[in-house]
Amino acid sequence: MKSIREIFKNNPSLLDEPEVMRLIAYCEQLQDEIVEFKFQKTDNKELPMLDMLKEVIKGCNAIEKQQMEHERFGFEAPDYQETISNLKRYIYGRCKDEKIYL
Repeated sequence: MKSIREIFKNNPSLLDEPEVMRLIAYCEQLQDEIVEFKFQKTDNKELPMLDMLKEVIKGCNAIEKQQMEHERFGFEAPDYQETISNLKRYIYGRCKDEKIYL
């Protein structure tokens, strides 16, 4: 991408024209909006990832609690295979929905 000075290097006096000055101001505004949009686009991936990680940790805490209850009270042991399968299905589903590629 060329800078404004590079575009007008053969005729720098055009930079003083009111129409060109307005066009330059408009281009600078668009550049700022593009940078802001790129930041928002990047930021949008962080929120779903944080939400997903919180849900995974909550699920892990629940299975640990089940394990402790099993050991303490002799309750039925957690089904780890089903838990792992559900966890993987959840992660891949959320990634697909949010267009996050692992």
